[in-house]
Amino acid sequence: MRNLIFSMHTSLDGFVAGPNGEMNWINIDDEIFDFVATITEKADTALYGRVTYEMMQGYWPTAADQPNASKHDIEHSAWYKNVSKIVLSRTISDKGLNNTIVISDHLAENINKIKEQDGKNILIFGSPGASHSLMRAGLIDEFWLFVNPVLIGKGIPLFKDVTETTKLKLIETKTFTCGVTALHYEMKRD
Repeated sequence: MRNLIFSMHTSLDGFVAGPNGEMNWINIDDEIFDFVATITEKADTALYGRVTYEMMQGYWPTAADQPNASKHDIEHSAWYKNVSKIVLSRTISDKGLNNTIVISDHLAENINKIKEQDGKNILIFGSPGASHSLMRAGLIDEFWLFVNPVLIGKGIPLFKDVTETTKLKLIETKTFTCGVTALHYEMKRD
């Protein structure tokens, strides 16, 4: 069975973006990029909400072709082009999309079918709305939370509409020189 792994930057006070989607407070550097590459190496499927997918499609397919492309841009662009993509959306279809399926309903049933297929992990970057839906449905197996040493006060919450206690087991931590701490949790299934 494949794991669905949620990876997200968060402020210390639990926000993934400011009220208008601002993410200029996120610390990211080559050390973090190299570390995240170890996570993406273990995944052959990327899962996004529509907004994040459209943002990714606007950048990653050609990021490596740019004259000032960084090592990270080249590596992640190659990964992005090769992985299967899943988009959670009720407003777009997968017609004409390459190596991409769109899930618009029956979330748990469709995601569980994909998790049962052979393959590597399924990785969800960002996509707070989609992540909230996946969490409510109990579909996330692991969390990689990149806690930034900043308080932003308001914005889009990391966790939303949590209605019952969810127990997690800390697997590992990693502190980066820029001050970000990565926390790796897995769901405790009773």
